[in-house]
Amino acid sequence: MEEENKELNKYKRAYFVGAGGIGMANLERYLMQNGFEIAGYDKTPSQLTSQLANEGVKLTFIDEETEIPEEFKNSEETLVVYTPAVPHDSPILNWFKNNGFNVVKRSELLGKITRSGKSICVAGSHGKTTTCSMIANILRNSHLGCNAFLGGILRNTGSNLVMCQGSEWSVIEADEYDRSFHRLNPTIAVVTSVDPDHLDIYGDEKGYLEGFAHFTSLIKEGGTLLVHTGLKLRPDLKPQVKEMTYSGSGMGEWHAEDITFGKGTITFTLVGPGIRIEGMEPGVPVEINIDNAVAAAAACLTAGATPEEVKKGLKEFKGAKRRFEVIMDGKDGKPIMIDDYAHSPNEVKASIMSVKKLYPEKKLTVIFQPHLYSRTRDFAPDFAEALSEADEVIMPEIYPARELPIPGVDSNLILKDVVCESKTYCERKDLLNLIKKRNFDIVMTLGAADIDVLIPSIVEILQER
Repeated sequence: MEEENKELNKYKRAYFVGAGGIGMANLERYLMQNGFEIAGYDKTPSQLTSQLANEGVKLTFIDEETEIPEEFKNSEETLVVYTPAVPHDSPILNWFKNNGFNVVKRSELLGKITRSGKSICVAGSHGKTTTCSMIANILRNSHLGCNAFLGGILRNTGSNLVMCQGSEWSVIEADEYDRSFHRLNPTIAVVTSVDPDHLDIYGDEKGYLEGFAHFTSLIKEGGTLLVHTGLKLRPDLKPQVKEMTYSGSGMGEWHAEDITFGKGTITFTLVGPGIRIEGMEPGVPVEINIDNAVAAAAACLTAGATPEEVKKGLKEFKGAKRRFEVIMDGKDGKPIMIDDYAHSPNEVKASIMSVKKLYPEKKLTVIFQPHLYSRTRDFAPDFAEALSEADEVIMPEIYPARELPIPGVDSNLILKDVVCESKTYCERKDLLNLIKKRNFDIVMTLGAADIDVLIPSIVEILQER
């Protein structure tokens, strides 16, 4: 391991509680590549857990102490990592806590791995996975290289971990949930957005903004903050930290000019302090990626990548899985299908409007599964307004994730206020049968729930049309 990770060298193994989470998977893969044996527990099997098992992770889906492999029951040799999404009464987690193990949150381990090097940390209520993935794709093929810990699968590599041996740069998706990003010390920080979210953690918008302000206070001296124009955020920066603004709309110290849409591509000129790069072309040509591309390019140029490296890495970017991912392109006369992780009102609206701009003559059907009872309760009117931009909305029940039901909170809290040509409530178990009975121009699956598990079946139905 790198010198900065010598604190971890005393361990031979790591056990992950909540091992199937996308943010846990990149750490499992990182430690495996550094010689660790890895085991873990997760509540449910998934495509990702299958991949991890094939890569050598010993997994169980039964939350009992007897499921822990014997070799992982030595507290001197095993580090235990957990995600805050795991319930506090988890038998496996509590067995480790009660038997003298070093038990750390995912964010603590990420902080240990990256603290002593240089890092680009991308935070925001939306846009952070795509921006972070763009940065990783640019730097991994540049002279700088990077180790990247992503919140989504980078389609260029098929993994959420990028490793370049010998690189001093880490690229980190800085998650605000449970204040995880307060464990990081960025060299360069990017803040894409601060639309209120996770109010179960922060209480209200003021608390949420204070959480982001504290994140900016952690930027290392001599570092840089790149913040989107127009945000309510009031950064709390050390005196030696430079603040710069960006946007995709011609404002900010970094911005896009001469934006051109055509023939399935977007091109623009990147303008920044003392620099102008023409012919920039995001590899995933949707309007919402102009902002992300400007942020990614600005961060990489600030880190020391060359204009040529930035231009090439951006054009070759294939996208992050479940971030405006085109599953079916419609070129064979079949419906178009797009999948997107959008799960906040502004993300949902931005995704829908991007599709409407790309395909103005086609009918857009959105299948949106609300994620979390608390988020539905807190933002139901905003979700309804965003979804009303679609031509048709189909909505199954709320995906609870880590939460227990809240009385009076269900999908109808959103759906009742949606105004569009057609809207339908359909339980998830009946969704495929409903799709079989309908005709579509464009189907877009939206949300942070497990709606993506149904995509292969939906594609099979649409291909039969």
